[in-house]
Amino acid sequence: MFRMTNFFHTFAKQSYVNSTSLFKIPKEIKHKITMVETAELIDNDFLRQFEIKIDNHLAKIEYSLQERKIFLTKLIIPEEIVDHDFKKDFLVAVFEQIEERNLSIVPTSPEIAKFVRSNRKYKRMLPVGVRI
Repeated sequence: MFRMTNFFHTFAKQSYVNSTSLFKIPKEIKHKITMVETAELIDNDFLRQFEIKIDNHLAKIEYSLQERKIFLTKLIIPEEIVDHDFKKDFLVAVFEQIEERNLSIVPTSPEIAKFVRSNRKYKRMLPVGVRI
């Protein structure tokens, strides 16, 4: 499971609870988090996006699923979320879920492509013949 350790402590005020949870903040680090007990990554199949709600602000990654490939088309992070590590942690959580499903990623968003370029671990998730 993915550990969210440092991006909630400054700006999160409430939790978002849903039955499709992928990760929760472990109890042993709750003392570092002042106002949040849980945070959940949600795969919204209807809107075709991964979502996480922080302090009533929704960060999301829109996608398109074709065969065994997932095209990551847009990354939207609200301006109110100012933590620099949030984007990285959010992308890592999404990539871990995609990896569990054994899907290949095709990042069409420049921000997501930049993240894949800088993290060799996720380059292996690209389909054969795709280079970034």
